[in-house]
Amino acid sequence: MGNECSCGPEIEVIRIEERERQKKLLLAKRHQKLVNAARKIQAWWRGNLVRRTLLVAALRAWMIQCWWRTVLHRQHQKLRQSLLRMYVVQEQSAVKLQSWVRMQRYRHHFYQMCDSLCVFQPRDSSLVFQSKDAVQGQCGAIFRQPEFHIEILSI
Repeated sequence: MGNECSCGPEIEVIRIEERERQKKLLLAKRHQKLVNAARKIQAWWRGNLVRRTLLVAALRAWMIQCWWRTVLHRQHQKLRQSLLRMYVVQEQSAVKLQSWVRMQRYRHHFYQMCDSLCVFQPRDSSLVFQSKDAVQGQCGAIFRQPEFHIEILSI
């Protein structure tokens, strides 16, 4: 029994130190768990902030894309309108030109017809044939009313 007494206070000191060391270890583990939990909460919060920032950036990019598509659509519409206006002007010009050419052809034909007409006019009881291309001549026939005759010339 004497041996137990001589080691008793030292063992108790060791046991107390061991308990304190275990308490410190438990406190350190608890502290580490709290730090890990805080890190997880912070990571979750930073993730939310990043996702929110990315969502805002994506929405802004989408708005810019929509605006740009609208600008391109307006430019495309303006181009289509200008091309349509040019087409209408060209068509109207072509129609006017064709109309003018037809008018000139008919006018030329009319003048040819007028030039080839022989107008009978009573003059001293005779008729005179008048034409630019034909030689004037007189007939001895007497008519009561003037008549028009068409003379066919070589064309």
